[in-house]
Amino acid sequence: MADNDKKNSALKAASLVESDMVVGLGTGSTANYFIEAIAERKNNEGLKVTTVASSIVSARIAKQYGLEVVAIENLSSIDIYVDGADEVTADMTLLKGRGSDLVREKLLANASQQFYVLVDDSKLVKNIGDNFPIPIEVMPFAWQMVLTDLENSGGVGGLRENASGDGLAVTSHGSLVLDMHFNDKSSDELNSLLNAAPGVVEHGIFADLATTVFIGKNGIVELLKK
Repeated sequence: MADNDKKNSALKAASLVESDMVVGLGTGSTANYFIEAIAERKNNEGLKVTTVASSIVSARIAKQYGLEVVAIENLSSIDIYVDGADEVTADMTLLKGRGSDLVREKLLANASQQFYVLVDDSKLVKNIGDNFPIPIEVMPFAWQMVLTDLENSGGVGGLRENASGDGLAVTSHGSLVLDMHFNDKSSDELNSLLNAAPGVVEHGIFADLATTVFIGKNGIVELLKK
């Protein structure tokens, strides 16, 4: 996504936020534009919002902009959650989790009244997994059994390495991550398979959660809704 398209999508989403809302903040460059836009509305219009972050990174950025950030454990629901996605299908199923914060992201998405997703048109796919492997958080002691189980179901993949390549990627709460490809299953089949797999903490398929997808392209923002 070009920077202008990122910013335009974030500005459009930010314009729909109302005072006294509890707003979930995603993680990544597009989410950062949204955080900045909310802070500008706070400073220029007196917008009053409470935010909850999907990661330590987004919490720090929000605090730097002067936004109020509360801990996720203090909330039972939120008004809006805004984040990006790696893939989006026509029925608004998402693939997320390349940043390894799946549990918090899915919790916020599920707890929100509105889940706004910011993408560009390159993220639109026919089937989940067309462009990226599916990230699957697993309990560290269970990864080999989970991997074997998924391989028996047609999956191909393995443990994700850390950024420096000298060890394994570990999520913020201590899970390992399997990155898996499945060539012969629909998004619904994969979602059901991973939901039922013992040892899986969470996975990157977000089904029936997004309410609006903001698609940035050449300076225009198109909306995809349920």
